[in-house]
Amino acid sequence: MRRWRLVLGGGAADGTGCALDGADAQMDGALAALYDQSGRDGGARGGEGGRADGREGGLGASAPRVARWLGDIRTYFPSTVVQVMQKDAIERLNLTRLLLEPEMLEAVEPDVHLVGTLLALNKVMPDQARESARAVVRTVVAELERRLTQKTRAAVSGALDRSARTHRPKRTADIDWDRTIRANLKNYLPEKNTVVPSRLVGYARRQRSVQREVVLCIDQSGSMAASVVYAGVFGAVLASMRSLKTSLVVFDTAVADLTDRLHDPVELLFGTQLGGGTDINRAIAYSQGLITSPADSIFVLISDLYEGGIREEMLRRVAAMTQAGVQVIVLLALSDEGAPFYDHENAAALAAMGVPAFACTPDAFPDLMAAAIERRDIARWAEHHTAAP
Repeated sequence: MRRWRLVLGGGAADGTGCALDGADAQMDGALAALYDQSGRDGGARGGEGGRADGREGGLGASAPRVARWLGDIRTYFPSTVVQVMQKDAIERLNLTRLLLEPEMLEAVEPDVHLVGTLLALNKVMPDQARESARAVVRTVVAELERRLTQKTRAAVSGALDRSARTHRPKRTADIDWDRTIRANLKNYLPEKNTVVPSRLVGYARRQRSVQREVVLCIDQSGSMAASVVYAGVFGAVLASMRSLKTSLVVFDTAVADLTDRLHDPVELLFGTQLGGGTDINRAIAYSQGLITSPADSIFVLISDLYEGGIREEMLRRVAAMTQAGVQVIVLLALSDEGAPFYDHENAAALAAMGVPAFACTPDAFPDLMAAAIERRDIARWAEHHTAAP
């Protein structure tokens, strides 16, 4: 009954008959400040038109009050819940202006969505808040790098090792037993119940020179905020691998090449400008100029595909890239969120050209890059590793 009381928000109509005191009352107050807004929602807490007892919460426009509330929710809820409540507060109560104040940034729980909001406010952020904002972004980037770097390096390095074949493997560990057996089935000896290999198929050892060119082309419209953050971190990880030549391009109606910032993901992210229109065609045209070896290149477009430029030309450019041998991948989102909003017509047109468009979680992205390096069927990979948007 205590839990139901916290969910329903109290008042005579909640039916629990349960009173709260102590820490429970403080927790209820923190929830009420965000979710008991009259007329804002029709959720369980308060129903239509707010709470049954007429009492409303709210954070108003007071920075000290918001700071206290941020401290309260960190006291009473785990960090994953705090991040959800912060995101809801920013969206429901329009607290973006207060995020420009340093004391607010020092009180929040850093997460990907908050970083996206700060990047969108980057150009209007006062100087006194900028360093606090960088500290928030730096914390999130460090955590993402800790979580994602090792898996990305392992998956991509393994794929590069396996992308080249040799018929004279130098070590037993370099033999691809599956391909070797398949290649020698004609040498099967029934009486011995074995295959006698006349030739071996193995993995060539990874070379130090560049083996693949990777171009990450990222839509920086406001709806793609989380994708921009994750892509920036992945771009920095890929750029640190000598066997890859990695470029990173962001775009709205203009195009910005941030490749020279890949050594510092925080600087890279602050080089983006979330919001604005979208000209995918112009971004693809620029990216084409970065590709010097099409047959060894992977082009990853991260966009919701809502094209504000010339759609037909955009599709022609993608077709030209695939015909030249470029491995083209379109990600509708690179985030942990659910199915994204995207242009279904453009996605279908790309699929008809053999370029699947799908959402990808950050944890699956290293395996996706490995599949691309090995030139596996990306559409089939997506069927097995992602949920259809």
